[in-house]
Amino acid sequence: MIRFSTAGESHGEALIALVSGLPAGVPVDLDFVNRELWRRQQGYGRGGRMKIETDKAHVLSGVRHGKTIGAPIAIEIVNRDWKNWESKLPVEAGDAALHQTVASPRPGHADLAGALKYDFPDARYVLERASARETTSRVAAGAFAKLMLKELGIEVASHVIRVGSVELERAATWDEIVGLDARDEVVLGCVDAVTEARMKEQVEEASRTGDTVGGVFEVVVHGVPAGLGTYVNWDERLDGLLAQSVMSLQAVKAVEIGRGVVAAESFGSVVHDPIQYSEENNGKPTRFTRPQNNAGGIEGGVSNGEDIVVRGYLKPISTLRRPLESVRFDTRETTSASYERSDICVVPAAGVVAEAMVALTVAAQAQQKFGGDSALEMKRNFLGYIEQIRSY
Repeated sequence: MIRFSTAGESHGEALIALVSGLPAGVPVDLDFVNRELWRRQQGYGRGGRMKIETDKAHVLSGVRHGKTIGAPIAIEIVNRDWKNWESKLPVEAGDAALHQTVASPRPGHADLAGALKYDFPDARYVLERASARETTSRVAAGAFAKLMLKELGIEVASHVIRVGSVELERAATWDEIVGLDARDEVVLGCVDAVTEARMKEQVEEASRTGDTVGGVFEVVVHGVPAGLGTYVNWDERLDGLLAQSVMSLQAVKAVEIGRGVVAAESFGSVVHDPIQYSEENNGKPTRFTRPQNNAGGIEGGVSNGEDIVVRGYLKPISTLRRPLESVRFDTRETTSASYERSDICVVPAAGVVAEAMVALTVAAQAQQKFGGDSALEMKRNFLGYIEQIRSY
C-alpha cells in the first residue's frame, strides 16, 4: 500500500514528507518535483511568505541513482524563515518572553477549536501545524505519486474555474489544462485569458478592502482505465476516497465529482452519460465511450475509463487584514482577531495541492490493483489488464 505522512510547522526548521509503498525502479526527476513545489507558491494574491521561501526538495532516503528503491522516501523542505523564528519556537524550553502568542482566535480558522482541544493557552501551536504551509510536504509527496502514474500513462492536472463571483463559462480541454503547467508565470490558473483578467479584478478588490476571496478549482486525471476503486465496500469507493483526500485540504469546504451539483437539480435523462462503443477511435483501440462526462469518470465508486474530474470549493482565507470580531484568550474581552502574514487568494495553489492529493489517491488504487514490487512488474500487470479490457 502506498502511504504518506507529513511533519513540520509553518515557522519550524523544515517540513518533512514520508512516502512508502512506491515500487522500485520509478525514475525520479528532481527538477519535476521542485517545479511542482514552485507551482504551489505561485498565483496572484499570494502573501509575503512566498517571497521568503524558495521551496526545494532534499531527498534523504528511498532514491538512489535516480530511481526509487522500494524503501520509504523521506523528503525535507527547509523553511528559510526559520532564522526569524528560532528563538520564538525553540525545541527546548527557551525564553518565555520571546514566545509570540496568538492572543485572539481568527473566525474560520482552527485557532479556537484547536486551543480548546489541546488545552493551549493561546493558538500559536494550532496555527503552526494547521497552517496551509503544511501542504508543501503534500505536494512533494504527490510529485512522487505523479512520477509513478506517469509510468502507466496516467496524468494529473488542474485549473481554476472560479474566483469569487467570476466563473469560467465554458468547458476546458485537456490540452488547455496541461498547457497551464508550461507557463513561467502563474496569474490565477484559468485557461481563458479574458475570464482570468476578471478574476484578477476580484482579487484586487479584496486587497483594497483588506478582505480575502475564495473560489473553485478542478483537478482532472487523464488516462485512467476503467476498474480503479470498487463498489463492494463503502470505504473503498474511489469517489469517496477522492472526496476525503481533497476535503482534507485547508479551506476546502465542499468537493464535487464530475457535475454532481448540477446532477442534483437535473432529470436523470439529462445528467447520465449515454454509453456508446467505438469500433475505430482515431486509430486507437476499440472501447466503450461517452459523448459527455457528467459522472466525472466514476460510476458506482469505480473508474469508468473517462477522465476523472474532481472540483474543490475553497472558502476565503480566514486571516484578514481587516480582522473580524473575536475574544482574547486570557481576559475573554472582545477584541479583533489576530493577524498573521497571509494571502488574499490561494485558489491556484490549492489546485496544485489537490493534484498531489488526487495523484496519491489514484496511485494508491493503481498499486493496490496492479501490484508489483518493481515498476517493471507493475507496468507488465497494468498492460495485461489493459489488454483484457480491450478484448472484452
